[in-house]
Amino acid sequence: MKIAIICFDRNRSRAEKIKSAIGGDIILYEQDAFKRAFELYDGIIAIMAAGIVTRKIAPLLTEKWTDPPVVAIDDQLTYAIPMLGGHHGANAIARELYTKDVVRLPVISTATEANDVASVESMASALHSTIINRKSTKSINASLLHQPVDTVQLSGPKVVIVDNDVAILSHNEGTRLVVGVGSRKGISKAAVLQAIDAGLGEIDASIDDVKVVATAFVKSHEQGIIDAISELEKPIAFVPKSVINSSRCQTKSRAAIIGLAGVAEPCALALSSLKELVLTKKAYGGVTVAIAR
Repeated sequence: MKIAIICFDRNRSRAEKIKSAIGGDIILYEQDAFKRAFELYDGIIAIMAAGIVTRKIAPLLTEKWTDPPVVAIDDQLTYAIPMLGGHHGANAIARELYTKDVVRLPVISTATEANDVASVESMASALHSTIINRKSTKSINASLLHQPVDTVQLSGPKVVIVDNDVAILSHNEGTRLVVGVGSRKGISKAAVLQAIDAGLGEIDASIDDVKVVATAFVKSHEQGIIDAISELEKPIAFVPKSVINSSRCQTKSRAAIIGLAGVAEPCALALSSLKELVLTKKAYGGVTVAIAR
């Protein structure tokens, strides 16, 4: 994501801190700074009062699926506040700023995330998929606040007829490898890196052959996994429970004690293009690895 960091000159050092943590281009505030950022960038971070941000972006808004996500941050780097596009990247930016120790608290107000529920949009992002029928997300996200919604994976050729309250996600192009990772709680970065390297070695592959590393949504706070994938410079996907449990694992898993069909295998399969395991789940110390394509 190409990010613009808009700030007043007095906050340049704070903007530099953000840039060093997550990247981005620093734009000093002027009258048309937000207009230029809307046209040229995929996301916007503004170090200024939320009221200023609101007034500046209001005339620029068109449609939630195309407007860039916007996050406001106060002068003291205390709060990261998604102002626009929470489900479309702003919440993720705010959380990344928190995990990189840039801000003290991400202020998440979208109902699904506030209730620790994955929205349809976040599922699509995690699964590297495109939502075909966008209007369905409103009713499904509302339902997710009250009850789990089944997720079903279908492989073709098939013809599928659906109602308006069924979201259709289509996998984006790509046939490279997906590495699924599970681990015990508190696993170290080194252990995760060693396990991924060993798993790839089993099939004579390298990290260059991998398009994404996937793990369960419940592992989204597991710092060892996050740090390891960050070092590998690969995208990380946190797969929701409903998607995991819609997959059929080839290998029995102890994840059943937390209500999951598995972790490594179903996470790898969920993001793969061909739905084919090239390495069934294998344990390396406290880490399990499965690889699909």
